[in-house]
Amino acid sequence: MRRGRVPTAHEKKEKRGLRAASKCKGKYSNTKGIWMWCVPYPDQKDQTLVLLDTEGLGNVDKGDTQNDTWIFALAVLLSSTLVYNSMGTIDQNALEQLHYVSELTQRIRITSSRDQSQEDEDSSEFVRYFPAFIWAVRDFTLELEIDGCAVSDDGYLENALKLQKGDTEQIRRCNLPRLCIRKFFPSRKCFTFDRPTNRKNLRRLAELEEEDLEEEFLKPVARFCEHVWETAKRKTVPGGQAVTGAMLANLAKAYVGAINGGEVPCLENAFLALAEIENAAAVREALSRYEEEMQRRVALPTGSVEELLRTHAECEREATGAFMARAFGANIKKFQDELTHELKLKKEEFCQRNEAVSFARCTAALESLSQGLESGVRAGRFSVPGGYRQFLEERRQMEERYRLLPNKGVQADKALEGFLKSKETEANSILLADMALSEKEKQLEAQQVQTEAARRQQELMEQDQARMKQLMEDQERSHEEQFRLLREKMEEEKERTREETERIVQLKLQEQKKLLEEGFYQKAKDMEDEIRKLKENNNSIFEICMAALDKALPYLNQGMQYYMLQHMAKTASASAAASAPAEPPKGSVPAKK
Repeated sequence: MRRGRVPTAHEKKEKRGLRAASKCKGKYSNTKGIWMWCVPYPDQKDQTLVLLDTEGLGNVDKGDTQNDTWIFALAVLLSSTLVYNSMGTIDQNALEQLHYVSELTQRIRITSSRDQSQEDEDSSEFVRYFPAFIWAVRDFTLELEIDGCAVSDDGYLENALKLQKGDTEQIRRCNLPRLCIRKFFPSRKCFTFDRPTNRKNLRRLAELEEEDLEEEFLKPVARFCEHVWETAKRKTVPGGQAVTGAMLANLAKAYVGAINGGEVPCLENAFLALAEIENAAAVREALSRYEEEMQRRVALPTGSVEELLRTHAECEREATGAFMARAFGANIKKFQDELTHELKLKKEEFCQRNEAVSFARCTAALESLSQGLESGVRAGRFSVPGGYRQFLEERRQMEERYRLLPNKGVQADKALEGFLKSKETEANSILLADMALSEKEKQLEAQQVQTEAARRQQELMEQDQARMKQLMEDQERSHEEQFRLLREKMEEEKERTREETERIVQLKLQEQKKLLEEGFYQKAKDMEDEIRKLKENNNSIFEICMAALDKALPYLNQGMQYYMLQHMAKTASASAAASAPAEPPKGSVPAKK
């Protein structure tokens, strides 16, 4: 953030990371609005250093000061470290030129539910969202000393921010920018820079090499860059979630859209809209991850339902982990529920595909193995006395060969039962035509067929019940894991919020101590009230959400168990109906008691 149009040389000539800005700025020195450069963050490959450069503030040619105020507000909202650079010294004139800081509460709202006067009174919450502040003083020619004693750059800034005593309108106006800087930016730093080169070379500053610059300029430049690289925090949203490039772009759109619409940017609305976008994207990413991992790990058909559910559980955990790593905000549970529902549907789809592949493979195998038996039936080989017993023996041998086949999958018994049922008419015809059997023997054989069919139906029903039990247990596992992950996520955000609050409280306590030392006891008491509000507001939303989760979990599990038991009851009823005794073969004589 600059005053005037003179570019900062430290953005131009430092080798590690900030050099990108210099080439653009050397070509286009008159920045309009806010320009952005993205460069690799030194020594942190997983991060990007985003440089936002604003047009010079306070340009008399622009006429409209509202534009400068909005640019300053946008810079505050988008950055994690705000660098304000000015020329000369930090005096009353320089502080008055930074009047934008006193207008921040009129340009930014925390929530949409409170009016402006409430937010002015509770301005302590702004500190949660505002960046660290660095004041860079260019072309600084004074000696760094106060009352004959040497001071650091930071000491120089703090001395300039001391409040004047008194209660006149002039003193209140004089203290206003000082108070706002101290209130909104408790984390602040100062760097002073000599002129980078002689006046003659200043006009071609962008063309100069580092060796052409003054040593007394390069030393603070190096300290400044090291400070930024080592202490600058990631831009985050409430809860501590790091802001990505896409998230930053969406935030910028939300803020600019509000300003262009004649409204004051509201942080709560912006973060809610951002959470909706990011959490929806997190659901899509998680589902894609699940699909990819299931396709890679599962070879259909699986040997058992348990094997498929075990792989599903592993992929579900990875997918949910990917979702949790990206999702944030108070509405996270809504999107987690959506993800859980979609994962359940995909699990059911994989189970159906698994059954379909298994059934098709088994059916093909049975058709292949039964070709000899079928050709014998067509050739009349079993239409002779004793042919029925021969038919049963060859069919038994075929079944044995079928059972020995590997990789049949979960529908092996069901496919066999379907095959045998489809051949009942054929077997009955052979039985009735067998002249070697008496009518009584035929009746006994028919009853044996019915008994064997009922036994197979009972086995299939038991298998289906076991499958439903496995599915119910897997669903219980999934619900418990989802609740545990959500609780862990909220605990994690709660802890990050607590740490951030503690950091702010410590800075506020330091500020309060300074006010007491300066003799401003009422302002120190006001600061104490701000600290109290910060502590009271900390984590309240997380505690409410977690209490609701704990209350809802037992009811959800009961509802899920009821649904599963109802389904099992329906399955048992259907299986019982299917296993009812069949009509005796036509033409046979009922056996006498």
